[in-house]
Amino acid sequence: MKDSGIKKVVLAYSGGLDTSIILKWLIETYGCEVIAFAADLGQGQELQGLNEKALKTGASKIYIEDLREEFVKDYIFPMLRANAIYEGTYMLGTSIARPLIAKRQIEIARQEGADAVSHGSTGKGNDQVRFELTYLALSPHIKIIAPWRIWDFNSRNALIDYAKKHGIPVPVSQEKPYSSDRNLFHISFEGGILEDPWSEPKEDMFLLSVSPEKAPDKPTYIEIGYVNGDPVSLDGKEMSPATLLDNLNRLGGANGIGRIDIVENRYVGMKSRGVYETPGGTILHSAHRAMESITMDREVMHFKDSLVTRYAELVYYGYWFAPEREVLQGTVDATQHNVTGSVRLKLYKGNCIVVGRKSPHSLYRPDFATFEEDSVYQQADATGFIRLNALRLRIQAMAKEDKK
Repeated sequence: MKDSGIKKVVLAYSGGLDTSIILKWLIETYGCEVIAFAADLGQGQELQGLNEKALKTGASKIYIEDLREEFVKDYIFPMLRANAIYEGTYMLGTSIARPLIAKRQIEIARQEGADAVSHGSTGKGNDQVRFELTYLALSPHIKIIAPWRIWDFNSRNALIDYAKKHGIPVPVSQEKPYSSDRNLFHISFEGGILEDPWSEPKEDMFLLSVSPEKAPDKPTYIEIGYVNGDPVSLDGKEMSPATLLDNLNRLGGANGIGRIDIVENRYVGMKSRGVYETPGGTILHSAHRAMESITMDREVMHFKDSLVTRYAELVYYGYWFAPEREVLQGTVDATQHNVTGSVRLKLYKGNCIVVGRKSPHSLYRPDFATFEEDSVYQQADATGFIRLNALRLRIQAMAKEDKK
């Protein structure tokens, strides 16, 4: 394919089996230069040795960039302001990482004068859609190479044979019984032994959390401070977005918080079983809802809640940079101006329990809400309120009686 016009490719590179082979395959197939790009989103030790490995495999250059603060501030926090959860359970940890990786990949492609971008997503998953929708939203004429959709490899063993043939260093001695994806927001597990939705995952699979059974017998109390819908402090100490989330991951994980086991509907059509750990995100979701409960008008809250499903779908499907997501974000953010104050939570054996909330913009008025004697609310007013709201129900009932 050396007449394809592709001379330079920027590859989203993790150093795992797939992207290591893709790097070499791109060079062999297109006779092109390959620049590897790895985003540090909080995956920790997985980044060790990437520079040497990429260059040894044939990359002309590798970018390894720390994007953790941008990831939390500009992607996770806006999503949390929307209370977005896909299908009522999944907190979108993998979904929200893809647009940032793809955006930076496009920026590097422009900077390097590359003809194309490439990724290691399979033709069955959601990630291929998330990457490519972002590529095309930001660079409408960029060429995209998705090896899994065009090459001849059809199994893991075929990839391993290719790696051995070309001296590509990949861990092949012990096959993991599942695949995983990790960032500062969560870690996901799917495939392999998890493909049977009746089979309980092994305890030694989990990395971010202890089991609730092994969590401490004494609860941990924390206080999270909010300004305009975003968390800014933990136990009175101001922290950067990534630092705050990292601390909450540690606290939540130590108390067995954030595990879910779900069967979700992929955008491409099939159902998929996934197991996720999202300790810090689970805490922040509960805390944000509590902060809104005391500061947000009822009708604004209910209207905003009606947008959650659509917002979550847009993130899950890969439409982060689509105009409809940006419009929804503007609406969400307009509701957050008074979502300021503090939330106190109790973390205990897998449970994240809100036990207190306060705000300078609180709409909670004890003098109105009390069950004791008050001088501000006339209980007799409720009679007319109920009768007016029941009027259409009464008319409907009378119509039914007239037909008898």
